[in-house]
Amino acid sequence: MYTTNPSFFSLIIIIITTILITPSESSTDTFVFGGCSQLKYSPGSPYESGVNSLLTSFVNSAMFSTYNKYTIPATGGAPNLYGLFQCRGDLGNDACSRCVARAVSQLGTLCTDSCGGALQLEGCFVKYDNTSFLGVEDKTVVVKKCGPSVGYDSDALSRRDSVLDYMTSNSGAGAGGLYRVGGSGNVQGVAQCVGDLSQSECQDCISDAIQRLKTECGPASWGDVYLAKCYARFSEGGAHSHGGSGGKYLETSEMKVGIRREKKTNEQREKEIDIKRLFLLPTFSLI
Repeated sequence: MYTTNPSFFSLIIIIITTILITPSESSTDTFVFGGCSQLKYSPGSPYESGVNSLLTSFVNSAMFSTYNKYTIPATGGAPNLYGLFQCRGDLGNDACSRCVARAVSQLGTLCTDSCGGALQLEGCFVKYDNTSFLGVEDKTVVVKKCGPSVGYDSDALSRRDSVLDYMTSNSGAGAGGLYRVGGSGNVQGVAQCVGDLSQSECQDCISDAIQRLKTECGPASWGDVYLAKCYARFSEGGAHSHGGSGGKYLETSEMKVGIRREKKTNEQREKEIDIKRLFLLPTFSLI
């Protein structure tokens, strides 16, 4: 019923660079990243029926809730199926349901016949797999992107660190929650955990993501770090622009990883988005 690949645990990852602006202003359906397992199910199998049912449940539930998780028991020889969706914490049900519907549509196209798949849009995240990932903390880097350097500016760095420290803190409005925002001057930040994490796991994950932003993005004008179960982002001046073109794919015996190279303006040097190594869970995971 199920066909396996020599690279049983590998994924094909697609990274698309687009115009990204701060979370409150961005288009909720802008593509961030997506991935599919290379383990395939047979068309017409019970597992396909389960996947279709699960994705339909995502869309229906998103009309009333911004987060939900599911376990579909094994039937007809198919393995258990696990999945969740989550919308950005500032979205209402209407925007959430539209985002999830778009994500499910794109995931169906991206991951045709795949036993596992995940897709992150600006406004929502959807994932399913035949091995449970629910409630499992995972801080592996999925995507790291840093904007151009603005040079050493102690005031700008102080504002950035104030925003990031506020989102890390367990005190203050919204602190310690799954969705956190902060602002200081023209610097804005946002962080969010996947809803299946406990409060302590969320705190640990966001702290790790924010520390990576500080150390790896340096004096950048913006930065995004997506870990397996959380993300943290900041921007200065209200926008980040990921323009440019050109790209390549690198392939090893374990994985295929999409690398996008961007050409900047005359004031910017050429940079490469650093797409980290796939983090491997049984049968499915993301980079």
